[in-house]
Amino acid sequence: MKKILIGAMLLSVALFAEVKRIDADELVKLQAKGVPVIDIRTPMEWKQTGIIKGAHKMMFFTPNGQPDLADWFYNLGHIVKDKKQPFIIYCAHASRTKVLAQGLDQMGFKKIYELKGGIENGWIKAGKKTVKE
Repeated sequence: MKKILIGAMLLSVALFAEVKRIDADELVKLQAKGVPVIDIRTPMEWKQTGIIKGAHKMMFFTPNGQPDLADWFYNLGHIVKDKKQPFIIYCAHASRTKVLAQGLDQMGFKKIYELKGGIENGWIKAGKKTVKE
């Protein structure tokens, strides 16, 4: 009975997407391997702190806190070609990416990476540079 239960647990884990929290160094390594990086913050935030070099600017939540689903998923489809392709998302402090990652997980995306602490606490505090465009 234990073997069946353990097998069922392992199978259920394999069926769900992997939302993995990564640090700044892991992000750099994955980006170097071609994994796309998506910044979901607002244009005002991009101007204030800059972005991670090479990141795609794709605002998910509007300044008043509402998701911009149609536009965001349209743009995501140009970067992430199928639900098995890995990609990295980040925001200012990782609170918005947690919400987004849960939704993407439920939609069947299989390999989602989230920057721990977001750009401010996970990237800038780690001494990494940003670029302002």
